[in-house]
Amino acid sequence: MTTVYDFSADSLSGEQVDLQQYRGKVLLIVNTASKCGFTPQYEGLEQLHKEFAGQPFEVLSFPCNQFGQQEPGNAQEIGAFCEKNYGVTFPVFAKIEVNGDNAHPLYQHLKKNAPGILGTEGIKWNFTKFLIRKDGSIHDRYAPTTKPADLADEIRKLIAQ
Repeated sequence: MTTVYDFSADSLSGEQVDLQQYRGKVLLIVNTASKCGFTPQYEGLEQLHKEFAGQPFEVLSFPCNQFGQQEPGNAQEIGAFCEKNYGVTFPVFAKIEVNGDNAHPLYQHLKKNAPGILGTEGIKWNFTKFLIRKDGSIHDRYAPTTKPADLADEIRKLIAQ
């Protein structure tokens, strides 16, 4: 069975990161953007990162410019924005595509195995969230309107399993 641990992605600094390094952790994978109405969710994501520090949990951010061109920056600009405006300390990866022919393989996997409303696979907007179990399987998919804090109880349950 394919899991999220079977994929890799580039970090903001351009280094390839094997997601295998997150094996045994609950993951919250989010496609993000710096100029979106949901961008303040970075604050909530950082709060989750801090709340569960030292526990088997990690937030993974994947910037994407496919929705309203709301992530136009390069890697350096994205990193500086996240750090300066939201104090982000969780991993932020290099900008990717989440839909279409050039969708990152991780997102192809996530969409296929956790479709959205009415079974649609496509990501509808920035800050769509995927909660991943410790075994790398997908627990659930959440809409951009779902606030990070609303996932805390579910994260606790998954960590305890």
